[in-house]
Amino acid sequence: MANTLEIDYAVASEKGDKEENADAADALLPTGNALLNKGIAAAICDGMSSSEGGVIAAQTCVRSFMQDYLSTPDSWTVKHSATKVLGALNRWLWSQGQVRYDSAKGMVTTFTGLVIKSTTAHVFHVGDSRLYLFRDGELERLTQDHRVWVSKDRDFLSRAMGIDAHIDIDYRSLALEPGDIFLFTTDGITGYLTDNRLRQLLREHQGQLQACAAGIMEEALRNGSHDNVTCQLLKVLSLPQKTEDDILQQITELPFPPPMRAGITIDDYEILRELHASSRSEVFLARDLQNGRKVILKTPSENFRDDPAFLEGFLHEEWVGKRISNSHVLKVLEAPRRRFLYNITEYVEGQSLRQWINDHPQTHINTAREYLAQIVDGLRAFHRLEMIHLDLKPENILIDRDGVLKIIDFGSTRVAGATEIHSTYASDTPQATVDYGAPECIKGQYSNRSDIYSLGVIAYELLTGALPYGEHDKPVPASKLSYTPASRHNANIQHWVDASLRKAVHPDPSKRYDTLSEFLYDLSHPNPKFTQNANQPLIERNPLVFWKGLSALLLLANLVLLYLLSR
Repeated sequence: MANTLEIDYAVASEKGDKEENADAADALLPTGNALLNKGIAAAICDGMSSSEGGVIAAQTCVRSFMQDYLSTPDSWTVKHSATKVLGALNRWLWSQGQVRYDSAKGMVTTFTGLVIKSTTAHVFHVGDSRLYLFRDGELERLTQDHRVWVSKDRDFLSRAMGIDAHIDIDYRSLALEPGDIFLFTTDGITGYLTDNRLRQLLREHQGQLQACAAGIMEEALRNGSHDNVTCQLLKVLSLPQKTEDDILQQITELPFPPPMRAGITIDDYEILRELHASSRSEVFLARDLQNGRKVILKTPSENFRDDPAFLEGFLHEEWVGKRISNSHVLKVLEAPRRRFLYNITEYVEGQSLRQWINDHPQTHINTAREYLAQIVDGLRAFHRLEMIHLDLKPENILIDRDGVLKIIDFGSTRVAGATEIHSTYASDTPQATVDYGAPECIKGQYSNRSDIYSLGVIAYELLTGALPYGEHDKPVPASKLSYTPASRHNANIQHWVDASLRKAVHPDPSKRYDTLSEFLYDLSHPNPKFTQNANQPLIERNPLVFWKGLSALLLLANLVLLYLLSR
């Protein structure tokens, strides 16, 4: 049986000579999928003594950080999730300080947080609370105090939660080992115990966390600490180490469906007809017998029964689809009575964008803009969740009878948060399609600009019926790509539109559009940067029109000459 992520945990806290304890510390240990997708979160805060609402600020930060982090989308990375949560918390503390206490120091606290997901620790820090790593008998400080010394005896906190509307959070990550111990402390301890003494106490207690936490706190008090004193310890007992056998066992808990054909019923779905079959999967039109609605039922091919990477990718498509709710993304439906391995999606009656382009090889620019706006709306739903589609092409976009476009096929979608989960096998899921995939995908590199590249190719093809770099049967390195101006295929395309297409499909991702909205805007509004070059010679802007015009002039000249000679 594979190991899972397990920890031991202890905390000790006293108010010391203070009237109240403005320190707060806690850890959140979820179970099930939440443990796999989000990990374990822990935090410690020290409300600033000169802050009127320091106690509330510290308690709120610890509680809200852990709860809100757990509520962020599973597709987000730990860093993205935590910084979003901390940014919102900081703005709330700052605004409440202004309203409740009429002061910029109304609700201020330090914050040091730790998220352990899979086999990696993620550290978030602002202020002068500290986090240490105790490994193999040695102690390493993982955070730096945000304090500025004005003189030998006077200093002040330069960074903390709630001081300003904007916050700069320190972040670092590190690989974990079983037996690692994380030590959280407030300055009521670190001001009275040296790092060497902390290391000695950790060695002496041999991993007895509660006794160690109490011992550290009590010694700080004996040494004359006049502040609140809080010590929190978290020990990694085991880390997840999934094997291919473990994954295969989990994936194949549902058996493969029986041979499918029109007329048979599987669970609560009646198969109407087969729509598509390949070596990888079969797609059927079916009717949901519970409500009479037509749906699409997709099953993996028997050829991949013993391929855990493929089966994981098959279920990955369903996982992605269930997390996106957008009218321009194919809806993945729940199958509560499912007894076999398949997934269910909505049925879109219409055609693919590929069929549309074949029937309309040079789409009017107004129609192209309308279609591209719908695709952009769908892509935004992916990008907001830190997902990259990576296989955007006309075949993977459907148009229903009302002209609504929907993005389909999420098998190649890369999810930022999923890459943080430890796995011992490499997926063979293809990354992008030749001629539509960005050049950097060849090297396994991708970003939201990779999807912008694919969208640019689709836009070019809609307007011209051709591809910006021609057709290829295998991926081409960026250095060998040569852009063909869209106006060579369609003389009605204006220079600034062509320039926006060129930028969207630039082989270098750093020279592409950074956002979808910027590209969409430039397709409808002349960008001054592009129109500046509109006065360049016609032979450079549109060689086809130049040579056609020259040929017409030569023909006219010859006709005039013949006329004169005949007289």
